[in-house]
Amino acid sequence: MLLTDLVATSAAVAATRSRLEKRALLAAALRAADPGEVEVVASFLSGRIRQRRTGIGWRTLGTLPPAAAAPALTPRDVDDALAGLARLAGPGSQEARAAGVTALFSRATPEEQHFLRGLLMGEVRQGALDSLLLDAVAEAAEVPPAAVRRAAMFSALSGPIAAAALGGGSAALDAFGLAVGRPVRPMLAASAADVDAALAGMPGEVAVDGKIDGIRIQAHRTGDDVVVLTRSLDDITDRVPEVVDAVRALDVGAVILDGEAIALGPDGRPRPFQETGSRAMSRDAAALRESVPLTPYFFDVLHLDGRDLINAPAAERFRALDAVVPRDAVVPRLVTSDPAAVHAFFADMLARGHEGVVVKDPAAPYDAGRRGAAWVKVKPRHTLDLVVLAVEWGSGRREGWLSNIHLGARDGDGFVMLGKTFKGMSDEMLAWQTGRFLGLETARHGYVVEVRPEQVVEVAFDGVLRSSRYPGGLALRFARVLRYRDDKSAAEADTIETVRAFADGRAG
Repeated sequence: MLLTDLVATSAAVAATRSRLEKRALLAAALRAADPGEVEVVASFLSGRIRQRRTGIGWRTLGTLPPAAAAPALTPRDVDDALAGLARLAGPGSQEARAAGVTALFSRATPEEQHFLRGLLMGEVRQGALDSLLLDAVAEAAEVPPAAVRRAAMFSALSGPIAAAALGGGSAALDAFGLAVGRPVRPMLAASAADVDAALAGMPGEVAVDGKIDGIRIQAHRTGDDVVVLTRSLDDITDRVPEVVDAVRALDVGAVILDGEAIALGPDGRPRPFQETGSRAMSRDAAALRESVPLTPYFFDVLHLDGRDLINAPAAERFRALDAVVPRDAVVPRLVTSDPAAVHAFFADMLARGHEGVVVKDPAAPYDAGRRGAAWVKVKPRHTLDLVVLAVEWGSGRREGWLSNIHLGARDGDGFVMLGKTFKGMSDEMLAWQTGRFLGLETARHGYVVEVRPEQVVEVAFDGVLRSSRYPGGLALRFARVLRYRDDKSAAEADTIETVRAFADGRAG
């Protein structure tokens, strides 16, 4: 298979709204792949590369070399090149990485360059990605979808699942299962606008956890051996010695715990999320342990001393957790059937500086890798009125429309960029903003259209991060468009100082 075939499949998937047609297209591509490249092809079609870190960022991909005239690259060629880049380290690695990226992209056609750029930046846009791919794997391998999804619960990437299913069918998928030391895809929470909406679909009695704004951790222990994984199942054991010590101190022989690790200030309140994230990703854990210590909080247990609990009701898992983890290392939790008590608990968590709450069904099993109705998170919504500075042409289903908007805050007499978003846009909004921003166009660079800074947009976001990517040194976390504000002028938009207040915990 050539990379151009995979790119064409991705474009065709993005161009249709039919989930059945998307699945058929992906299944056909998987069947067309050689056995030795199925894992790579599946990973690319799910919108991910197999390498956890390559060192390639926006700046590296800011200027691409001239594209190749004809397609010749294979998915395996790309995977091998990325594997080589991921191994680079030490003096001269930055220059070597830039040269490697240039060499790879110079072998790609314009369409392939666009796809690879999106793949490396996690911006492949073709509708549903991983979940849809798993359905396509089942169709291509002619195995039950339930068998594929069960196996995927115990694999960080979908590529190995695809390779097993197409190579060995259901029998090969049966080899994937719960085992201490093997990553488990984390269960995810749906969202609700408020506490009452979260309670609406729940039974009378619920468990309500405080939502800690740290990094998701999954801790595995066998004897004295401890492994700590992130939400994306990266191994960060050597970067979080406090978590390792806490798990090793438990009176257990084997355990799998789910939780969060967070940096707290001397007053016990959460530090900015950026500090937690930077500390957990730093390789110099020993030097930072004193200045930015991490505190683990656990909220679930999937295995305990030979007993698998993943299919047990949440109430049973919570009792097992309380029996082995000290109370101060368990997330704040309330079990109640009183809505007023839930509202009060939500208010208390916010007053203590945390994100909100997660309402949980006590009868539900741990649905690894899925986002269902058994966990529902509630957070206050922060909003800003910002100005659109530029817009990017869309791809796939959004081709022909201006889609990704560049967001700016007022800074003196000018504006400073805070990031981009294409989230929250309906087809009607895309059509409207295409006409609107073409009317404000001042320059064009490739797929980016610069516009006069006149249009105000109301954006919701989950937090503000420190970032060197954008001129203001800040970036919005999970920004999504709520509406365009024609009742406000650009001079009335929020300032960079307002955004800094969110970053410093002085607002919201």
